[in-house]
Amino acid sequence: MVGPLRRVMVCSPRSAGWDTPGQSSEWQKLGFLRRPDFGVAQAQHHELCRQLQEVAEVVELPPASDLSLDAVYAHDPSLPTDYGAIVMNPGKPNRRAEARRQAELYRKLGTRLLGEIRDPGTSEAGDILWLDPHTLLIGSGYRTNPSGIEQLCSLLVPKGVEVHTAPLPYGPGPASCLHLMSLISLLDEHTALVDLPWLAVETVELLKARGYKFVEIDHSERDTLACNVLSLGNKRLLTLEENPKTNAKLRAAGFDVRTFPGSELCINGSGGPTCLTRPLARG
Repeated sequence: MVGPLRRVMVCSPRSAGWDTPGQSSEWQKLGFLRRPDFGVAQAQHHELCRQLQEVAEVVELPPASDLSLDAVYAHDPSLPTDYGAIVMNPGKPNRRAEARRQAELYRKLGTRLLGEIRDPGTSEAGDILWLDPHTLLIGSGYRTNPSGIEQLCSLLVPKGVEVHTAPLPYGPGPASCLHLMSLISLLDEHTALVDLPWLAVETVELLKARGYKFVEIDHSERDTLACNVLSLGNKRLLTLEENPKTNAKLRAAGFDVRTFPGSELCINGSGGPTCLTRPLARG
């Protein structure tokens, strides 16, 4: 998750129907803070893509009538692995069409599919961290349930992948989007950005035992998604410009921090730089 980014999937607000009255009217039901401003969101997404294109090939998910506003957060519906992509079964029902659309794109790209998560299992990739190529940490909460974790294990453990579970806090409750990656972002092979008070003790101790050092977010920036940071590889990070205090901490820790504005694209729908991107290839 921290190697040099080479290829990445995104879904623009236009592809997700943010400019369509029928879809944009769903904002309250989907947990957005306010009705989305399509023009601002699209401009912010354009800046995100401009910065991604400096380091990687950017692949756009095509528009589809069954995509909801949440489709811009392209990270969650699938999990690429060294053995093929796994299609998720999102815990948020309106997101299940995204999983099917991403599976279609993988087929067009010639990417092998390893399997898919099925009911009663649910799983979203925002709950999944690769600690190394053979070790997976999966958050257990409202979006990824025990059946989903069991199915992921059945696909990956035979491949030699060790799976650990990270219990997630109740937080704002089941209607909100609290993923494991809302609380931790891996910055390089030995450093993690964390919202430490919200992580379970066993998760903290697991990371420490594996040699991780922590950079803590500025807690005043929790609600502006300070913990959601995308590693571009080679000590480069992509973060939100709305979090200057946390960004200063990251720079002080020796990272090259690049920023883009996310007031409409990210903070309104509670999805930061990692949420907006589905890395397809690193290294």
